[in-house]
Amino acid sequence: MMEDDFYATIKFKNGEEVFAKVVPSTEDERKILIITNPITIKELKTRNGFGYKVEPWLKTTDEDMFIVNMEDILTISESNNIEIINMHTSYIRKYESNKRNIPGSDITRKMGYISSVSEAKKILEKLYNNS
Repeated sequence: MMEDDFYATIKFKNGEEVFAKVVPSTEDERKILIITNPITIKELKTRNGFGYKVEPWLKTTDEDMFIVNMEDILTISESNNIEIINMHTSYIRKYESNKRNIPGSDITRKMGYISSVSEAKKILEKLYNNS
């Protein structure tokens, strides 16, 4: 049974803290949390005061939805902070846009091709013989 989704900060028992859109659910008598686009937010000191560094929670996957056991969570705090929610949605929008326009995704065998080994060998032999 799924409930309504909401934005929240989740603190895990292992110390990790993420911000995500969450949906509580019960599967086979087990309480789980479905989290979408989880990010980590770090506050950084800048010359002008403070800023934020936003990163994906898991950096080696393109998945955007994760299932977490409620047993692994220390606390959940629902967020109505418009600044943080906008930061999250803006970051996800940019991240998704960059994922679609990954440089190198249209690489062909001819790109960066200078010459074949045999052609390069002929040119180098000619240069060596002329010197």
